Formats: sequence, C-alpha cells, structure tokens
Amino acid sequence: MQKLVFSKTLWRTETRLVLVLLAAMAACFPAAAQTAGQAGSPPSWWQQVPPYLDESEPVAVEPFWGKRLTGYLTAHDGLNLRYSVLLPKGAGPFSVILNYSGYDPGAIGGLAYLHNDTAMARSLDRTLLEHGYAVMGINARGTGCSEGTFDFLGRNYGLDGADAVEWAAKQPWSSGAIGMANWSWAGMSQVATASERPPHLRAIAPGMVLTDPRLDSWALGGVPSVGFVTGWWDYLHSRWASVRRTAEAEHDERCLAQVDRNYATAETPTVHLPTQLLRHALRDEWIDARTILNRAQQIDVPVLSMESFQDEATTARGGYYQERLDPQRLWLVQTNGNHDLYEAKRFHETLIAFLDHFVKGAANGFERTPHVQVWEETSSSRKEPGHDRDENAAPAWVITRETFPPRVDLLRFFLGAEGTFSQEGAGSGKPDTYSYPVPGPTVDAEFGAEAWGELNPQWRKGSLAYTSAPLARDVVTYGPASADLWVSSTASDTDLQVTLTEVRPDGQELFVQRGWLRVSDRALDETRSTPVRPMLLDRPDSIFALTAGVPVLGRVELTKFSYALRAGSRLRIWIDAPSATGENSFNYVAAPSTNMIWHDAAHPSQLVVGALPDVKIPNPWPPCGAVIMQPCRADPFVR
Repeated sequence: MQKLVFSKTLWRTETRLVLVLLAAMAACFPAAAQTAGQAGSPPSWWQQVPPYLDESEPVAVEPFWGKRLTGYLTAHDGLNLRYSVLLPKGAGPFSVILNYSGYDPGAIGGLAYLHNDTAMARSLDRTLLEHGYAVMGINARGTGCSEGTFDFLGRNYGLDGADAVEWAAKQPWSSGAIGMANWSWAGMSQVATASERPPHLRAIAPGMVLTDPRLDSWALGGVPSVGFVTGWWDYLHSRWASVRRTAEAEHDERCLAQVDRNYATAETPTVHLPTQLLRHALRDEWIDARTILNRAQQIDVPVLSMESFQDEATTARGGYYQERLDPQRLWLVQTNGNHDLYEAKRFHETLIAFLDHFVKGAANGFERTPHVQVWEETSSSRKEPGHDRDENAAPAWVITRETFPPRVDLLRFFLGAEGTFSQEGAGSGKPDTYSYPVPGPTVDAEFGAEAWGELNPQWRKGSLAYTSAPLARDVVTYGPASADLWVSSTASDTDLQVTLTEVRPDGQELFVQRGWLRVSDRALDETRSTPVRPMLLDRPDSIFALTAGVPVLGRVELTKFSYALRAGSRLRIWIDAPSATGENSFNYVAAPSTNMIWHDAAHPSQLVVGALPDVKIPNPWPPCGAVIMQPCRADPFVR
C-alpha cells in the first residue's frame, strides 16, 4: 500500500473516503462485528486502514530506552486499562510522566511506535527519557486494548487517570513523583485527572485542550462544526489500527481481541460519538457531563498550559479553564500557529524546566519565571507543515508578563457608512445589506497548504467589509475580541462569521482570527462575559428566534489571539456566512435571507479588542507566508 502522510488530527481526503466506505461495509455486515473479538480472526477493515507515517522518518528507529514494560492496571470499578512504560537507561527509581488518552499510548515502544506510527511526539518521549523520566502511556477505557466502553470525556475519564497516577506511584521502578504531559486529548486527560486530586500527582502540562467541548469545538458560537468530528473519528480508528499492528507483532491475543471488541462497540449507536452529537444537538445533561471545565477549579497542582491561537483542531478557546486555577500555580505559553506546536523544541525547554522543578523537586528557579509567555510571529526554518516544522518552530520575539491574566487596554472600532471602521464616534449611516448564505473564503482548510481559499463569485453581494484608516501607532493585541453587531434578517435565524485581518501598506491582507455566532443562540451569561469576551448561555431555554427586520445585538466571540499591528497598517473585519477554517467546517443555517448590519447611533456595532500596554515591536513586518497559520492574500478590493 502506498505510504501516506496525515495531520495528527486531519486525514487526507483519500483515506477518509476509504474509512467511510469501510464503516458502511461494517454496518451492512453485522456478522463481521460479531466476530470482531475473536483473536486470530482480524476483521477485514483493520487490514485496510492505512498507517500514519511521517515521510521524513519512514523507517524504524532503534529503541532509545533502557527497558519497556507492558501490562494492565486495574481501575476503581475493576476494569483493566492497558499501559506501556519506557524506562530510562540506568538505575531507578524514576519520576514518571504519564501520557493518557484514547489514541495509542498503551502501545508506545512497540512496532508501530518505532515506525513513528503514533499520535504524540516520539521526540518528546526521547527528551523526557534523556532527562531521567520514565514515560508511561495509558489507553482510556474502551480504546486500544483497554477494557470498558468508550465514552469521550465521560465521568470515569478523570477517575481512571487518578487510578493510573496512584498505580504508577507504587511501582518499584517509580520514585512516587508523578507528572503528566502532552496535548490535545492527552492534554484534556490532565485537566480531568488533576481535578480528582490524586495524592501523588505533582504537576501537569496540558496543551491545546477542550474543556467545554461544545463551545470549544462541537458548536463554535452555537454553529455546529461537523467536519472536525468526522475527521477526528476516522483518525481515532487509525490509532487503534496502529495498536492492533503492534499487538499482532507481539502475538498479544488478549490485546487483539479487546481492540477488535472496542472497534465494534464504538460503532454502535449509543457509543458512536458523531451519532451522539446529532442526538445532543443542544446543551443538555449529556453535554454537561463531558464539560470537564466544570471541575477545573479543583486542580491544586502546578499547571503549565500551552495554546496556539490559530489551532486548526481544538481552537485556542479551551473553555478559558486557566481562569479557574490559582494564578500563582499557573504558567502559560501562547503562540500563533497550529495544533501540534507542543512538539516545538523551544517549548520543550520550558516544559523540562517546569517538570524538573515541580515533579523532581529541582532547585532551578522555575517558580520565579514569568507566568505568561506570548510568542509573537512564530515561524519555522522548515516550511512544509508537519512534524519537522513543528519541532523547529520558534517565535521572532516574546512578550512576558509576571501574572495571569495580563492587563489590557480596550480599543473600540465602530462600524460606519461606506465600510468605514473608526475609533471615533459611535456609529453612523444606514444599515448595510448582504445576501445570505454566501460562505466566506476558507482559511487553512487543507493540511499542507496554509492559505486563503478562493473568493466566492458572489462575495461582493454576500459579504460586508469594514476597514480602518492606517494606524497612527503600533498596537499589540492580546486575548479574545468581541464583534458586537446589531443584525436583522428576513429569516428567523442566521449565522454570522466574522474574520479579522490586517491590511498592510504593500496591499497584502493577513488572516488574524475568526469567530462565529448562531444569532438565535445570542443570549449571554452576564456573570462571565466581559467587553472583549461574550460568553453564551447556550442552553435550550435561552434560544430566541429573530423577528424579520428587527435588529438584535449579537456579540461574536473571536477566539484568543495576539497580533502585532504596526503603524501604517489597517484593521478590517469581514462579515459573511461560515466557511471551513482549519479542520472546522460548519452546518450553517441554510435558509436564504437578506441580512442587515446596523451601525447608527442607536445601534453602535463595534469591535472591542484588548491591547497590551507598553510593548515595543522590535522587528519590521515579517514576510508573507513566514508566520505559521496566518496566510497572506492580495487585498480583494484592489485587484
């Protein structure tokens, strides 16, 4: 089979089509699922799932650890969870770092792992081992070779993680000092586990997480993002196929039987996550039970958090869980860029210093380092998106702050007549009209091709743009932003997409950030909302349809970002229908309508953004295409 390269969260189109077809075949032939648990009789679909391979390193490496241990640990309710431990060379006992998710951590060190067919960064494991840590991977219940029923972010997820921490602390090769690291699903596990306060957990370092999965991912601004879940579900199957290949090589009949059983169970209607999201289309008890944000305030260990502002998979929202932590025990690294930047060697320097201090107890002074690092204009010496580029990513310059959250000044830009966008006044002119739905251009929607998509032929009728005058001074933005738009429609509901860009003096337009809102879901949680961050109530009883022609205030949340705007540049927002952004594609309201954006004195539509005070931008504009996940295009209005 031809070797393929996949994003760790987005499969290439050919592979997705193969898996969709195979899933359909499995549904048509239930007998195959009934025999899935028979070791030695692998169902045909496993053999046809292509491996994840990194073309930069397609051959196996030699083991870089001293010893590998595999087995099962028993959770609180008697279920057995699969683990794999890589021990450093030399004598123990060792401090332990856990990698816990539903991908393939219970098989690290096996055949697939040696071929780099693994979800997390093998280079990070090597770094941890070289610094004297044992690395322990655990598969969540109902995934890989672990027993039980798959339940993404269900209540047992954190409880099982706490069981794993305490089990690891009691092993003869362990010093009893346990930490956790990694990102994405393996970052969410840390939030869930630390919320249970296992006694031997010393510190966690979660990156790129969902803590409020509905508003962070499943329904951004209330608009269903069906594309990401579909691709992720396919990717999850590839990870279990990786586990199966390792088990076959090791003649592990128990593991083979369980992974086949888990695959069959995960495809049943009561477990299948894409089906569950259709059944729970609005926030309810099922969604609330998987909102690990609700327990984050119980975390009492030091936390090193990492976020990428243009994260194509989970977004940079993260439920704002950091605000629920003790700020004296929180360190935060934020950067422009993509989901897998946790792999950056530059970040690993901070990570190892953090773990050495809080897990090993090293007196390295980490506790005195600034609590906030903001990487600006992060780029890489490797240009092609993928593992090598992520490892070599580094900021052009860094802003630090002693405490979280940093103080910001509020800047307001008011929408006005003829597409003006001014910091003076409070709105002017008659409302502007656009045809809906005309989706805006895609951004970073294809892995390996960070770019703007083509403009829709109807873009002049189906979108609105408001552009400021050239800025008189440098501005460095920070945090989320709120596009407070007075909107009316001829339909009972509509969806808004707001895109923030920079228009440079050379005529290039750069992507900064996006946000979305289903206008019927506009009611706010006033206790948590701020001028730059609207927080939706997002409950069935807060949904309220539009009355034709009557304007309502819809506050659109633009997810966190930090961006250096230099004097002479102009700021612009676009308003149109949702379009694919990264791995998020939308099931937007499809009813054609005429939408109006109001911006008179009685309806002062505006953008509110935070700006860091007293920051001097040290460098000129970076070249187009250099800054990760922030593509350029020629200004459409001057083509």
